[in-house]
Amino acid sequence: MEENIYAGRIAALREFMREQGWDIVILGGSDPHSSEYPAPRWQQVKWLTGFTGEAGDVVITMDHAGLWTDTRYFIQARRQLEGTGVDLHKMRVPEQVPIPEWLASLNLDEPQIAVDGLCQSVDAVREFQDAVPSAIIVSVPDLLSSLWTDRPAIPSNPIITLGDDLAGESRESRLRWLRKWLLLREADAIILSSLDEIAWLLNVRGSDVEYNPVVISYLLVTMDDAFWFVRKDAYSTPDGETAASFAELEADGVKIMDYSEVEFALASLRLDGVDRICLDTSALNHELRQTIDDGDLLPEIIECASPIPARKAVKNATEIEGMREAHLEDGLVMEQFLFWLEKNAGSVDEWTAACELGRLRAGIPGYRGDSFETISAYGPGAALPHYVTPKEGSALIERRGLYLVDSGGQYLFGTTDITRTVPMGPVTPLEMEDYTLVLKGHIDLAMAIFPAGTAGCQIDALAREPLWRYKRNFGHGTGHGVGFYLNVHEGPQDIRQNFNRQPLLPGMICSDEPGLYREGMHGVRHENLVLCHRVGDNEFGSWLGFETLTLCHFDTSCINRDLLTKDELEWLNSYNEKVYTTLKDRLQAPVAAWLREKTRPV
Repeated sequence: MEENIYAGRIAALREFMREQGWDIVILGGSDPHSSEYPAPRWQQVKWLTGFTGEAGDVVITMDHAGLWTDTRYFIQARRQLEGTGVDLHKMRVPEQVPIPEWLASLNLDEPQIAVDGLCQSVDAVREFQDAVPSAIIVSVPDLLSSLWTDRPAIPSNPIITLGDDLAGESRESRLRWLRKWLLLREADAIILSSLDEIAWLLNVRGSDVEYNPVVISYLLVTMDDAFWFVRKDAYSTPDGETAASFAELEADGVKIMDYSEVEFALASLRLDGVDRICLDTSALNHELRQTIDDGDLLPEIIECASPIPARKAVKNATEIEGMREAHLEDGLVMEQFLFWLEKNAGSVDEWTAACELGRLRAGIPGYRGDSFETISAYGPGAALPHYVTPKEGSALIERRGLYLVDSGGQYLFGTTDITRTVPMGPVTPLEMEDYTLVLKGHIDLAMAIFPAGTAGCQIDALAREPLWRYKRNFGHGTGHGVGFYLNVHEGPQDIRQNFNRQPLLPGMICSDEPGLYREGMHGVRHENLVLCHRVGDNEFGSWLGFETLTLCHFDTSCINRDLLTKDELEWLNSYNEKVYTTLKDRLQAPVAAWLREKTRPV
């Protein structure tokens, strides 16, 4: 029998471990910037094991190989790891054993643990060390490079800047705010490595990471200067767009440095007048922290969370209006797509449908690509929350059962993320019940009124209670933050069961996306984006609620009406009517007439 290619790669890694004297190798699923979605160069877990999920870490010993991932990917991981010799370790379940605890359970004395220090955060490596105090942690940047001979290069794509008319605030204003924050902490500088934080602060966008309009870079901000460490070979782009962007940044006092110079700069901070520097150890990679520690005249380190995510999450008035525009344009596309889908069901497959949706989005002025890989899933495929639609051999979308499409767009004026589960014809009683219960949970969260200071984890149960009542549940979060022409997933807020003390604030945009998944049968998810806003004040305090931004109808043809309350039905009918009245004048007559029928009151 031919050896599995990934089993062969793991065997080669073990041979390399023997040569180096390492007992354990730990590889993370991120990059030097703690990104959720790494560029191909840093997709080490995928190269080594074949697992393609966005969240996964690997531990290799001489007699065990394990992948740690969460509930979203259990089905996918079991399939992709078959024959590799890699065992699945389940996270976000009651019996979970995280990597640090698992390492401690080995009871090894002074093991040599090799990590790619560029792709592990300071905090992560500390957890390994704390779990096994006797361990000797060896940081090996680009650890797999000697085996991964065709490893992709570090990306370097064109860079653009956003004006105040799009961003609502200048980079000078944002840098002044950050420097005031440093003053309050009596610090001289901060090093930023999270790509979306840098993009937001400098009002720059790129395409170095697929679906995420960011630029591979670091940023060192002092009280007088801002040093942007970026791939300077981007200067050579034929259209000159990047050179013009660099010139604009330099005119605003941002010094453009080469990406490779960051280590030298951090090793000589005190020589440059930095006596106290702020580091976010949850994001900064271990290798750069080592560089600072090993540098000349070590500055005082202030370990603290970056202030940028919290401020970035509260959208200003310009960003909010841009997001509304993005959802209007995106809603027009979604209705055209769903009209097309209904007319062509029975003759198109999942991949063809995904391509058609992408083609329609590409026609919107200001479109800059999708915000994530479209999930186009019919029947059993939809039971995988993060189903990857195959280009070859994807399932035919038949005129029965449920089809799920989860997609989004990146536009110069905003970011969208929407999921619709669509009955393609007759459905089973169970499909109808699941469809309605998930929609009921979605509506209950959308209608929520809650006191100021409430965190997302405190209202997560509103979306789950209708499912819990029928002893059903879903493993992923109910909601995540969404960026403004930035990453489709952003914090610090979320709506999920995991404890997160961050309150929901007016101006924050989140998803509302409960789901239900039955392996081998079907999956249901209903998702809109919602804007947190004030709804009033009284003697009991200040009150917040949600404004739904997404504009695309919910199909009512397979609803079990008896499962919805009067208030839920009123919300559903009101929402569908709003979708119709908002979009009808910009849709072609056949699509508008079709939408009129789809949005008739239940």
